[in-house]
Amino acid sequence: MFFCACFTAKPIANPNKTTTKMAKYVLEYLWLDGYTPVPNIRGKSQVKEFASFPKLEQLPEWGFDGSSTQQAPGGSSDCVLKPVAIYPDTTRRNGAIVMCEVMMPDGTPHPSNARATILDDEGAWFGFEQEYFLVQDGKPLGFPQDGYPAPQGPYYCGVGYKNVGDIARTIVNEHLDLCIDAGINHEGINAEVAKGQWEFQIFGKGSKSAADQIWVARYLLNRLCEKYGIDVDYHCKPIKGDWNGSGMHANFSTAYLREKGGKAYFEALMAKFAENVAEHIAVYGPDNHLRLTGLHETQSIDKFSYGVADRGASIRVPHSFVKDGKYQGYLEDRRPNSQGDPYQIASRILKTISEVPLP
Repeated sequence: MFFCACFTAKPIANPNKTTTKMAKYVLEYLWLDGYTPVPNIRGKSQVKEFASFPKLEQLPEWGFDGSSTQQAPGGSSDCVLKPVAIYPDTTRRNGAIVMCEVMMPDGTPHPSNARATILDDEGAWFGFEQEYFLVQDGKPLGFPQDGYPAPQGPYYCGVGYKNVGDIARTIVNEHLDLCIDAGINHEGINAEVAKGQWEFQIFGKGSKSAADQIWVARYLLNRLCEKYGIDVDYHCKPIKGDWNGSGMHANFSTAYLREKGGKAYFEALMAKFAENVAEHIAVYGPDNHLRLTGLHETQSIDKFSYGVADRGASIRVPHSFVKDGKYQGYLEDRRPNSQGDPYQIASRILKTISEVPLP
């Protein structure tokens, strides 16, 4: 007899055997390129199968052409992407954003890898206040085609079309939702002092967490604005004249500052910051001389000062820090600007702190 192969009996499946269903995930690997003085964020996608949302330790290293990002010569162009953090990306089906460090093929950090220079300190906390302008056709949103809008005053935390417009509010709220969906510790948003200027705040425990999250939040904002035909201008002084510049104030603390502190330690810390003014300014973002003028809530770039609740000082000391004479809590360095690299900023702040002996 002849039997067609299609009618051949199949073996009975083992009812006790479980099959793990795999799903395809789109992983967007992000890294910082080698451009100076400000690195650009780059990204490319790969598709991998996982049984559930992948954990960081499951992610493979990947490579890219460093000759196209000013990180390698064409004759030896391979650079390595090492995943350091992963975030859900709800704009894609089974999407994930993977923040990476750039490594050399031998496993050592690439010279452009500022993240690798940050001291490991789980007791260090950072909160960054990222200011920026939303720009269309070369002008901040709300600026007329010719000339300027009404002077600063009603725009800060403003409400109403004449103060903030409509599309800007839509963008910043959508960005907030994307960050929250991604698990980014986004602590708030507000319209800022200049028209078309906004701010978001991100906090992270550990010496690198907040900086990772700032870069991912910047990426999400830039990508979101693509669909609206709008750009994000992070330059610290895009509008000359009597308009506020954009900062990225760095709120910082260590376990010792929070738990012990003390006036003597605080004064020694401020003295060390004063000694390192040039070193801090060098990594606090380009063109800061345009912003740190002593006006518009800034101290002059060549001076160092600190003061309680003083937004015109280099370091603002919160009332809570000096309450009851304890000198405990966090401090705010107001000098970093909106275009600064949070990895370099965190690295320099922690280096200066490390130079102060503990009592």
